[in-house]
Amino acid sequence: MASVLPKVSAAVSAERRLAYVLHHFRQAYAGAATISIGYAEQQPQVAVADGAGDFFEQQMPYPPAPSWREWQGQRLPFFFGLAPDKPLLELLSNGRAMINTDLISAAFYLLSSWQEYFSEERDRHGRFPFSASVQQRYGFVAVPVVNYYFDVLRTAVEHALGQPMQPLRWEHDAPFAAFITHDIDNLFSAWKAPVKAALFRREWLSFGQQIWQHFTQRDAWDNLAEVHQTVAHYGAKSTFFFLPERRKSANGTPNADYSMRAAWPLMKPLAEAGAEIAVHGSLLAADNLWLKDEANLVGDDATNLGLRFHYLRWEPRLTPTIVSQAGFVYDSTLGFAEHFGFRNSYCLPFYPFNFERGEAFEFLEIPLNVMDATLHHPNYLQLAPQEILPALTPMFQEIERFGGVCTILWHNENFDPANTRNGPQQFRELMEYLRARGVAFVTGWEVVEVLAARS
Repeated sequence: MASVLPKVSAAVSAERRLAYVLHHFRQAYAGAATISIGYAEQQPQVAVADGAGDFFEQQMPYPPAPSWREWQGQRLPFFFGLAPDKPLLELLSNGRAMINTDLISAAFYLLSSWQEYFSEERDRHGRFPFSASVQQRYGFVAVPVVNYYFDVLRTAVEHALGQPMQPLRWEHDAPFAAFITHDIDNLFSAWKAPVKAALFRREWLSFGQQIWQHFTQRDAWDNLAEVHQTVAHYGAKSTFFFLPERRKSANGTPNADYSMRAAWPLMKPLAEAGAEIAVHGSLLAADNLWLKDEANLVGDDATNLGLRFHYLRWEPRLTPTIVSQAGFVYDSTLGFAEHFGFRNSYCLPFYPFNFERGEAFEFLEIPLNVMDATLHHPNYLQLAPQEILPALTPMFQEIERFGGVCTILWHNENFDPANTRNGPQQFRELMEYLRARGVAFVTGWEVVEVLAARS
């Protein structure tokens, strides 16, 4: 599905790129405000080489191929790199430092979703596909490259300050945080697949038993209390994203199998038990102004609710503005459906870039790192159950390294014991790993409050 939406015509100046990137750097590391950071021609204390040329005056989605350099044992791509014969970082006398690659422009390119905004590539659900990304092209989707850029900058600033900077820390001085979420797409449809299978195989006894169970027992996916209890066992609280739309989308993709009237009796005890209730915007709400109407079906005030779009639908030229106008404080849509990792190459929350105004939006993006369907799905990774935790562990280690937020999406239907591939057992293994690492389990609102305190 190709996008034919109008593009912004205004160039993004070096000053705007610098302001946007440094805002996020100073949230990640406290204490940098007294040090001047900028391009070398400005003669700041920490100077960065300007390598972007006229790239940001144009509308090309992809920059030239990156140069590759080593930093802290990791081989990293540096877009807009210069002077490959010079060291990445030079610590000079009088508290000055020189970074010999344009990591400001590279960080802006990745954080701002520039590639998505200016690319015409979209899949059948209207999503920018992983296959079109620089993360896939150069193989760094599971590496938070922008955090490494910031680590280079941190080293330079610490040299200028003459003392260490304080990274973002979480409750009880936890090394990183985990945001455990559930998209509630289906509550009453678990019975359909086994009934259809029995009918197809002409297993009439099984067919009759399944129909009888459907009318006499609670559906296996009507399990939100069990999901909450499973998460609470690890000392964590969940965020439940409820989908207010029942009608199918224009391309036939289903939305919810339940009405909000049926969901309300389930939502109240969750909220009373400490869970967070949030909005799962429908496929069409991602580029239509009725998003606030959907939000009001979930709660009385959309500004008190978080957001994630169904199927991770996100049109970068429209959706951020709609989210902002609807009054949401945070969103958690930006992850690739096809692969776990970092869609914006950053493991901390960030503020999406407003290309029309040349500045950050006010709502916070809490990126999605791993979704259960990504791990085992015919169109995605198809990992075996025993492969899931080993595959994700390096990504978890990167998030811990930088004190980031690990966002996990596990649908309530995948807490069904019948699922042995990406089901409750695999979820418990991830939770046990995170708890053993001393993670702080947080809700979306708690993330917002921590980041607001750093602004």
